[in-house]
Amino acid sequence: MSGLAACDSGSDDSGSGSGHVKGATAITKVYGDGQKFIAVAVEYDTEIDTSKLSVSSFKVEGRTVTRVYANSRAAMADRGTDGTYVIVELSPDDDSALLWGGVGSGGGGAPGTAQPSASASASSEPSASSSSSPYVIPGPQVGSTGGPATIKAAKGTVTQAGTVTTTGGTGYAAGDTKVTTSRTVNLIVDDFEQFTYKDSRTGRSLPYNLYIPKDYDRSKSYPLVLFMHDASLITTTVRATLVQGLGAVCWAAPEDQAERPAFVLAPQYPEVVVGDDYKPTTLFDTTVDLVESLTAKYSIDTDRLYSTGQSMGAMMTLGLNIKYPDLFAASWVVAGQWPAAQAAPLAQKNLWVTVSQGDTKAYPGEDAIMAVVEKAGTKVGRAVWDGRSTAAEFAADVKAMAAKGTTVNYATFKKGSTLAGGKANAHGVEHNSTWPIAYTIEGIRAWIFQQRRAK
Repeated sequence: MSGLAACDSGSDDSGSGSGHVKGATAITKVYGDGQKFIAVAVEYDTEIDTSKLSVSSFKVEGRTVTRVYANSRAAMADRGTDGTYVIVELSPDDDSALLWGGVGSGGGGAPGTAQPSASASASSEPSASSSSSPYVIPGPQVGSTGGPATIKAAKGTVTQAGTVTTTGGTGYAAGDTKVTTSRTVNLIVDDFEQFTYKDSRTGRSLPYNLYIPKDYDRSKSYPLVLFMHDASLITTTVRATLVQGLGAVCWAAPEDQAERPAFVLAPQYPEVVVGDDYKPTTLFDTTVDLVESLTAKYSIDTDRLYSTGQSMGAMMTLGLNIKYPDLFAASWVVAGQWPAAQAAPLAQKNLWVTVSQGDTKAYPGEDAIMAVVEKAGTKVGRAVWDGRSTAAEFAADVKAMAAKGTTVNYATFKKGSTLAGGKANAHGVEHNSTWPIAYTIEGIRAWIFQQRRAK
């Protein structure tokens, strides 16, 4: 690969600079609405002076450059440091930043674009398959019969638009040479490994993603978090659940792992496991068998098994806690429901439930479950939150809720507050807009890890 143009700037380097750039690496990060291409790391053959770089030093085709600095490795940093890499950060708000098939908040289609089928009733969202499934909004990237998902490759073409100065004082002048990224670093996503579990009890196979704590030590005991995706993500692309949103990767973020080292399990379901008839397929039980197989293989504390999920995954979380009441120490239910007539066992569980009041199905469903829990004698902590809150405001909200000391906490988002611009709910959009916000709330994750299975 040819390098960017260079010139002599007061030094004895008189070359054209054709060999100074060794290559470029794309860097991606997962946000609430999916994986985005957010930076390019340009590698030089010598250390670059970070103090001489500016936003105008580089251009990336079709993208907005927000920061430019040097680093000693192909990674973003809060502050630049002299090194052989120049990090060109890009705006995550660019239209072309999103790699997850142009999908918005994870329901399978962009918010506001879903249309109900002609036969859809007021209480049912369109289904992506013959098995009725709640809140499935067909999208271009997921096949309804379990086909491959389309995750766009992170590709960028970068041009040095200003002088780049080495730590030795040599200036590499701007030029027209373009360098295209040839490698990709997927933050957090790359830290997961992919496997397939073959269940002797059900005869089913289930592909899954597993995060193993860094510096895993068998002499120590670790918690495990199970994340289950929504029904729009029925696909055979195993890593799809990692790039669709934050539900899996938030638990494996470096800052979370530094505070709470844990295994993170994210199955990729090739079929709708639980539909509107609440009759799970055998992958429901296979999921439990997978969890138990991992506890046998790794040093995992069976008193600290946690489950969470969005939409279909939230339904599975509720259903699993009812069928297997002694399995999970605590669960986080995000925008899901289950027949209230079966909900009495949930009164004995540690639960945090998050739903939008504009969710025309999950919200009344969760209200009915909370009524059953309270009738069973369990006090429910309740609060109404603004989905537009800052991280600090959410932290205060969680602290206030946790101070109540309740084992079941029910936090609802004010109607319309999870939608950008305050748009009215349209066919479940306020359902789909719940989890991109919910999984950013660190305090709930901390609360989950404080819980232990009752003896």
